[in-house]
Amino acid sequence: MRSINRILVNMALDGALAAAAAPIARYLADPHGGLIHPLWFLAGGAITLLVGGAPFRMPQQYWRFSGVADLLSIAGGSVLSAALFALLFHVTGFPLPSVTFPVIHAMVLLLMLGGLRIVYRLSQAKRVRLSAEAVQPVLLIGADEPADLFLRAIGRDRSSPLRILGLLALGGHQAGRRIRGHSILGTVRDAGLVLDRLAAAGRAPRALVVTEPDFRGENLAALIEAADARGIAVRRAPNPTTLAPAARVELRPVAIEELLNRPQVPLDRDGMAGLVRGRRVLVTGAGGSIGSELARQVASLDPEQLVLVDHGEFALWQIDLELGETMPHVKRAAVIADTRDVLRIDRVFQSYRPELVFHAAALKHVPMVELNPNEGLLTNIVGTRQVADAAARAGARAMVLISTDKAVNPSSLMGASKRAAEMYCQALDIRARHLEQDRGDLESEAAGTMRCVTVRFGNVLGSNGSVVPLFRRQLERGGPLTVTHPDMQRYFMTVPEAVGLVLQASVLGIARSGVGPTLGDSTLGDSTASRLRDGGIFVLDMGRLVKIVDLARQMIRLAGLRPDEDVAIRYTGLRPGEKLIEELFHGHEPPVPTSHPGLLMATPRTADLLAVGGTIDAIAAACRGGDTAAAISLLHALVPEFAHNHDGALPGPAAAPVLAALPVSRAERTA
Repeated sequence: MRSINRILVNMALDGALAAAAAPIARYLADPHGGLIHPLWFLAGGAITLLVGGAPFRMPQQYWRFSGVADLLSIAGGSVLSAALFALLFHVTGFPLPSVTFPVIHAMVLLLMLGGLRIVYRLSQAKRVRLSAEAVQPVLLIGADEPADLFLRAIGRDRSSPLRILGLLALGGHQAGRRIRGHSILGTVRDAGLVLDRLAAAGRAPRALVVTEPDFRGENLAALIEAADARGIAVRRAPNPTTLAPAARVELRPVAIEELLNRPQVPLDRDGMAGLVRGRRVLVTGAGGSIGSELARQVASLDPEQLVLVDHGEFALWQIDLELGETMPHVKRAAVIADTRDVLRIDRVFQSYRPELVFHAAALKHVPMVELNPNEGLLTNIVGTRQVADAAARAGARAMVLISTDKAVNPSSLMGASKRAAEMYCQALDIRARHLEQDRGDLESEAAGTMRCVTVRFGNVLGSNGSVVPLFRRQLERGGPLTVTHPDMQRYFMTVPEAVGLVLQASVLGIARSGVGPTLGDSTLGDSTASRLRDGGIFVLDMGRLVKIVDLARQMIRLAGLRPDEDVAIRYTGLRPGEKLIEELFHGHEPPVPTSHPGLLMATPRTADLLAVGGTIDAIAAACRGGDTAAAISLLHALVPEFAHNHDGALPGPAAAPVLAALPVSRAERTA
């Protein structure tokens, strides 16, 4: 009913304006000519506009949101109305006041109809801004389409207290220009100078609002540093796709992931599609952070079937539900199974017969594995072997093991168990590659030819149990933020970036396995192919190390608070199994670049497959028998570099790699 009333009001107002426009146009066309009966003009002007404006939906226009499209409709309606009015002159036998009368009539209609709408919109905006109690002056970061959309949204938001002081462009050659009446004051590189100039003029902004969604990483960190030095907050505008006409504009804090985000590494999407499309793919640990992202990215590559395996019912249900909503065309199977249950795992693989396996299932939380050593060793070592053996028996062409930087010179049971899993997969892969080379049969389905690729990387931001969600929860409670040691340092990468590179490593490592594109070792480069035959594993280029305490301080600042003043940082001491500094490479396995940026290769020590398998059998027996000491002793024998920090004592001095201030950069590689 209210909508109909608005339409009727619009028709009445437009009709009244058109009735007034007709005699005005008559006078302008021929000021000295005789007057036709004014009532005739009034009625004719109103009727012809209502008829001429109907095809352009003029009565349905929302005056408060009038824009260019509405003005174009008014122009069309005005021209059609003037033409109809002139036709009415001709039909009734009256001469036109002048040859130019229809043009003048159309222009008068356009001016009166469009002008009233513009005046109404401006008066509404002025009224809202004058009534706002808490005006917040802000400076926009970005001077392209997203900034234009944000300015439009601010203009529509009647309750917005934001007052735009100007814009900073991301690139050059834009300074001095204007967008919707707001000046571009300079570039992001000039942020400090612009802020000082505004402060000197008494116009300092309360916040910087980043409108460009892709502005992140080092440049965003530098901007935040400049703003923080002047006590100015940095906020991010809503994504342009979410700026609905009637939506309220709400700013959000900058996420820590946006600062650590490195420049996008180009990925071989065609190779990844060739690896997965039309294949049966199985992902273990599919409910975890890495496993669920693997499932998402694999599903986007159109597999024949995607089998999701996890021992946790709720996590498995969540990712299966998500994929059902976002990619319903992908055939899926959600399977509850524990990698420690050899019979169940074997039945799953025989039932689905996957061609490609991503093994992400593991116990990864260092303190929890220290508290539950038998379960940790059974999952990470024995479980990996059982998955790999079941995959080979089921005819899988390749398996990808997700490993960790904690496997390098491990100080924890978790890290040592992952290194043992690496060794078994290395031994499997060496055997498969040598068999392929000896037989010269690239498509052989014989058992023993399954490729086994290992990918090692560091911490991923936002993963289950990682430090970032912990800091967020502590911030919500008002602190303190807990850090184990002031010198604790870790590598960081976002989950999507890590999984994208895992798939890229899979493309390179599985070449010539009968799965995906048949690239051939020559495509990999002689160095990479040779190292793979000798047990080489892929290592993601994690950039440089980040101090955990620096991460904590940055998250406090991003929340608009001050470290050590508003929120305290408390040191809790190293926990059992922890190291101060994680490593990606053993001292005897220096990093070697591959043919793809973002991927490095290491060639750690290898061992005979039968010897590794025998030790794993002994570890399994000791764990199942409850003999933890024997199991750990066997693990020491298998991984001699394992220096168990069982009591959380501070390790001896070590040469620390050069640290990077936030954000992480790819510019340097750490050996």
